[in-house]
Amino acid sequence: MGGSYEYYRPATIDEAMALMEGSGGNGVYIAGGTDVMVLIRQKKLAPACLISLRNIGELAYLETGGGLTVGSAVTHDEIAKNAFIQRSYSALADATKKVGSLQIRNVATMGGNICNAAPSADTACPLLVLDASARIAGKGGERVVPLDEFFLGPNKVALEKGEILKGFAMPAFGEGTGSAYIKHTRREAMDLPMLGVAARVTIRVEGSEVGCRDAMCTIDTISNILKRFEDEGLVCEDARIAMGVVAPRPMRAKKAEEALKGKVISEKLLGEIGEIAASEAQPRDSIRGEAWYRRDMIQVLTGRAILRAVDRVIRPDDVIWPQRLW
Repeated sequence: MGGSYEYYRPATIDEAMALMEGSGGNGVYIAGGTDVMVLIRQKKLAPACLISLRNIGELAYLETGGGLTVGSAVTHDEIAKNAFIQRSYSALADATKKVGSLQIRNVATMGGNICNAAPSADTACPLLVLDASARIAGKGGERVVPLDEFFLGPNKVALEKGEILKGFAMPAFGEGTGSAYIKHTRREAMDLPMLGVAARVTIRVEGSEVGCRDAMCTIDTISNILKRFEDEGLVCEDARIAMGVVAPRPMRAKKAEEALKGKVISEKLLGEIGEIAASEAQPRDSIRGEAWYRRDMIQVLTGRAILRAVDRVIRPDDVIWPQRLW
């Protein structure tokens, strides 16, 4: 199993931090264990003790009043099945439905996925577009860090030794806002993404909302649907775009966001936004995909994620299967 270690099950955050301090900094916090135990088995991690966070009620909250707050010990499956998150924070539901297998989703936690800080972490991009902040507990009390500042690099986050990620806070969004996450993989399940793209948009329709909804419900070509949007004056008032597996850390495509804001959605505009997002990325060759392919797919998936987010504003109660590829 990778060596011997003590295993502790504290009931409070303070007790967990005291155990970490008592270990001389040689302990490791563990929740679902889907990342930590793999590293121990591979002999890449040899802690003196494991400090379980699973019995700490302070980390297992999920609150939906005035926004969304999610404790770091909440599992992916709990999030994926939450009806409020599915409707109002759709990108996060998209991501948690795609993490590993059902068995993994039943134990893997939000905090573990983010603290691992892998560029391929599925929930990172949705949290970035949903303007999430990380709530961190330490000896000096609690502090809040915007998620865009929480990621420092591969497997590096803004946690000091002994600190515990309590959870995430996301603001409330109006009815004109929708979000989506697209995970691009070789197979549908149990695969790490070659590329992940999330988008959140706030839209305003200057013409007919019914006309836009009718366009979405047709089997027309995407070019004709986008022409309908252009004719009806479907404007993107605000936008967030985030990408994973395209840089050393999950990142926002801030230039692409600015180029999208205030513009009428059209086929030409989405093509331009995809190109800008691709120019901001820093993809590399890996066993799962080459850099040129990732850059090309950014252009494709950025437009798809934006349109899927728009679709969720225009038809919030419709469940379309299979989903359009756009």
